[in-house]
Amino acid sequence: MAPDPLARRPPTRRLTDVRAKSTPAEDPERLTTHSRTVHATVGQIEERVADAGVLATEPAFWTRVRRAALLHDAGKVAEGFQQQLHPGGQRWGERHEVLSLAYVDLVATAADWAEEDRLMVATLVATHHRALHPSPEGGGKLSLAQTYNEHTRWAEAFTVTPRPGGDQVQVPRGRHRELLAWLSGALATDPPTRAHDEPTLAERARLLLEHLLDTWRRPVKADQGLLAVLAQGALTLADHAGSAHERLQTHMPLPPDYTEQLPHALYPHQREAAGTDGHLVLVAPTGSGKTEAGLAWAARQTHTMTGLPRVVWTLPYRASLNATRDRFERDLVPAPGEDVPDIGLLHGTVAHTLLVQAAEDDCPSAGKDERGEPTSAMARQARARANAMRLFTQRLRVATPHQLLRAAIAGPAYSSVLLEQANSLFVLDELHAYEPETFGRLCAAMALWERLGSRTAVLSATLAPPMTKLIEESLAQPVTVHRARQGTSPVRHRLVLDGLPLASPESIERLRSWLAEGHSVLAVANTVTTAQYVFRELADDALGTRHDDPSAALLLHSRFKNRDRDVIERNLLRRHPERRPGERARGGGLVVATQAVEVSLQLDLDRGAVEAAPVEAVAQRAGRVNRRGLHPDGAVEFRVHRGDGHLPYEADAVDAAWTALTTLTSEGTDTLSEQDVDRLLDLAYSTAWGQRWAAEAQRARDAFAQTFLTFTDPFHDRTPFAHALSEKLDGVDVLHHEDVTEYRDLSTGRQGDPLLAHGLLIPLRRSLLAPYCPRYDRMLGVYVIQCAYDARVGLRPPAEPETIL
Repeated sequence: MAPDPLARRPPTRRLTDVRAKSTPAEDPERLTTHSRTVHATVGQIEERVADAGVLATEPAFWTRVRRAALLHDAGKVAEGFQQQLHPGGQRWGERHEVLSLAYVDLVATAADWAEEDRLMVATLVATHHRALHPSPEGGGKLSLAQTYNEHTRWAEAFTVTPRPGGDQVQVPRGRHRELLAWLSGALATDPPTRAHDEPTLAERARLLLEHLLDTWRRPVKADQGLLAVLAQGALTLADHAGSAHERLQTHMPLPPDYTEQLPHALYPHQREAAGTDGHLVLVAPTGSGKTEAGLAWAARQTHTMTGLPRVVWTLPYRASLNATRDRFERDLVPAPGEDVPDIGLLHGTVAHTLLVQAAEDDCPSAGKDERGEPTSAMARQARARANAMRLFTQRLRVATPHQLLRAAIAGPAYSSVLLEQANSLFVLDELHAYEPETFGRLCAAMALWERLGSRTAVLSATLAPPMTKLIEESLAQPVTVHRARQGTSPVRHRLVLDGLPLASPESIERLRSWLAEGHSVLAVANTVTTAQYVFRELADDALGTRHDDPSAALLLHSRFKNRDRDVIERNLLRRHPERRPGERARGGGLVVATQAVEVSLQLDLDRGAVEAAPVEAVAQRAGRVNRRGLHPDGAVEFRVHRGDGHLPYEADAVDAAWTALTTLTSEGTDTLSEQDVDRLLDLAYSTAWGQRWAAEAQRARDAFAQTFLTFTDPFHDRTPFAHALSEKLDGVDVLHHEDVTEYRDLSTGRQGDPLLAHGLLIPLRRSLLAPYCPRYDRMLGVYVIQCAYDARVGLRPPAEPETIL
């Protein structure tokens, strides 16, 4: 039997025996190896981010981060930490990063570092797991100020610790000298000289920690705080990536000659986007190549930006993310030796969970398992770090903006997300889909991204003038606005307004007759309840005798398990792809959906009937019917039903849209061209509701910037802040009670993968959670609900009608 590499050793343990991790079990990673790895990873991050934006104002930024990378875990040299690593080892109970401060002080003094360099390196070392100060509101983990105070017995903590089996010397002299020699060599400095009356390591750590606590107790200037958080993000990202042994990718799947590889001639608005430098707003109708235009813009920017910029493509609905990633994997360029481009997919909830777990420290207290051993908690952390870094290695990612907004939480878990937003290209697809509060927050985020040296493109088929104005006002640099030429898309729809609800018997019968005529039919409801009802009424008509082809009748909304929704999306795209020129015969079929169908899915059906909604939503729904105007009948019927209610939208928004639609038809217009959509937007946003929308969006932008995007207290715990932000983002994932065992195996099992476990979760709006009588499972960190669920119709709503956003 092979000896346990972490078995108890005598205090004469050499530096080559000192471990940083308990993994891998057969040969745990050494402290010097880990420190070198993290230092090298900082170089990869610097290659990506370079001196973009505000980083250019601090020439010493990356030098400080590299020094901190070599010093951040020096405190793990302590015997208490080493004993803690092996199975059954006694918990040390101290913070290794605090002891690391002693080595920062020794090296900085010997090398005669400038005081600002010493301060920042020490700050990064001290805060890579915990905040310096608690939040004024309380909550969160114990900060270093709470853990170490006037009651701390520093000598017992870090010099000689009393143990039942005898006193434990934390850092034997020989090991200490070896570490100092190694650090001096790695930092290319002279080793410290030993004075007769020099302070102990414990005393050095105490004095430097007290200095840090005093320095960061008071608010600092905004740019100083932002730079400090970005440096913290660089170190924590390097630490997590180095621990996971994940190398940051340099290959960009989007080639610089992207437009030259397209198989068709470019529209004028696509050529204009491809020739734009800096921020872009592009307004073009559905089906006119907005995605290609956005990619062409991003490809151009990479030539004129420093470092290795990333592309982050955002969509308003999580239901759209997988379809977009699949499209990019199909259309873009894989790395040499690979078959498929590696496109990141940043699901908000799973990313949040992994990042929080990855930021857990290596000095567990509450993280011990049932036997009192910290090793299982460390193993879970190692898996979380590996999975979290899989979300951040790629240079092209698909995400919802909510995950990006969480960077405002900062701290050890999220400062790396903020750092990753430097030197990036953000493409905000279908930005119109957000309510004014979220739209305003995103405008505030655009301003922050600009300070970080990043650029933004906004793509939409329906961007009202107040939206464009707020974007331009939020950014300091010029914003180029391009609009597709009139007539870019042919007239595709005959607009019919119907005062009866979509679910009325008369409306159902009309849809049934369309199906009988062999048409493919899209029905879009505003609520899950209505969508499920319409689907139940019509599914058998669509299936007919073809029960071996379930894709003949499909239902899509947000309340499916993620993996079930992925299957539905694939079936939708296979069954109802864009019509090709000259194509006549198609297979018919039924699609019933909520607004989850409005974004990214390139569907093309023959007839459409939708519930009244804001103008933007109506236009997006129309874009899934006769998408490119190639139907052999020419313009096809698109019917808008007034309906009985307004949820999930504001009543005034629906009323403004309906008034605009009736005004348009009263003027003799029965089409829905891009000119008609522009007219509808002007009519809707000129109402009192439209003016109120613009004012609310501006207030939300300013409030979010002031409350969440200032970093004047960069090293105070922000847990209450994180809770407040989560409430504002207003999303939660739930787990069906029948999936608990499988989810536990996937999320916490030895061979588990939280990214796969995510497939079992069902997204809900937080305000809709209560009717499902949820039970919060603390071990799994997720709400569990008991209610009816079917893979074809999704989560059955409670008695009261539900909204889907």
